[in-house]
Amino acid sequence: MKNLIEAFPQNIIDAIAIGKGKTYQQPKNEIKNILICGLGGSGIGAKIVSNWVQDEIKVPIIISNEYSLPAFVDANTLVIGSSYSGNTEETTMSIAEAKEIGCHIIGICSGGHLASFCEENGYDYVIVPGGNPPRSALAFSVVQLLDILAKLGLTAAANVDKMRSAVDLLNADNAEIHAKAKEIADFLFGKVGIYYAETKYEGVIVRARQQFNENSKYLGWHHTIPEMNHNELVGWTGGDARFAPLFFCTGDLHPRNQKRLEITMAHVEKICGSIYKLEAKGDTFIERSLYLINVVDWASYYLCNLNGADIIDIAIIDYLKGEMAKF
Repeated sequence: MKNLIEAFPQNIIDAIAIGKGKTYQQPKNEIKNILICGLGGSGIGAKIVSNWVQDEIKVPIIISNEYSLPAFVDANTLVIGSSYSGNTEETTMSIAEAKEIGCHIIGICSGGHLASFCEENGYDYVIVPGGNPPRSALAFSVVQLLDILAKLGLTAAANVDKMRSAVDLLNADNAEIHAKAKEIADFLFGKVGIYYAETKYEGVIVRARQQFNENSKYLGWHHTIPEMNHNELVGWTGGDARFAPLFFCTGDLHPRNQKRLEITMAHVEKICGSIYKLEAKGDTFIERSLYLINVVDWASYYLCNLNGADIIDIAIIDYLKGEMAKF
């Protein structure tokens, strides 16, 4: 996993090269909405990309983590199946349903059933390098999603260029990224982690929670500002030093949300004694997001070491899949 996290900047470059050689059929019908089907390490890229393009794209993007499709899906829906293995049962069942409805379908995978299904039915799909834990392949899914949206004329091609700029940032700031990651691991160790950010960074903090779950064998939760100001903030009445609040400070919040963040941090710090402010770097939304993702990936590695856990182990998920195969 250490090697896979180190490879993140290079994965971005490799993913851009894969996309450069791809072309996609233009939809027969006007695209009025987009559904991206994916779960876990395969699905989180969709959430992050939907955050990135929300102020640009003119049609809604919905993320599906289910076996079946929502009722709005029709022949004017672009359905993208994102499954690293190509065999995620929820995703493959959803894609099969999308075929019956007549959706425009595109697959992102390393092979498996999804690749075969797309090949047999004449749907476009893009193959990414396989054989690693899906959570380590985030760069490949986010780049291909951005590339697909751009080539279908739904978003700007410049978004992919911002990914390339992020590589320079990550490489130049490598030493400080590791230093921050170690501080975060020490801060979270032995406590319950809680991750806060503005709503547009929700994909980033969901990814953070997932990385601490899988890599560090560590429980926690996340919430967003301003929504948490309307409920969870009151819950801090029962808070204490057991909790380790990690605030993602990005410098690009709505002015009223920035004020909310400042008030919230001061209140929570009084209750639990300490908070950690993770300051983002980068000139664009995409660069700042990738910077935060890389810091957290390393923090999950260092926290795993503190916990004495096996960073690769997902035996319970393998057991669950085995039991489901019998059903």
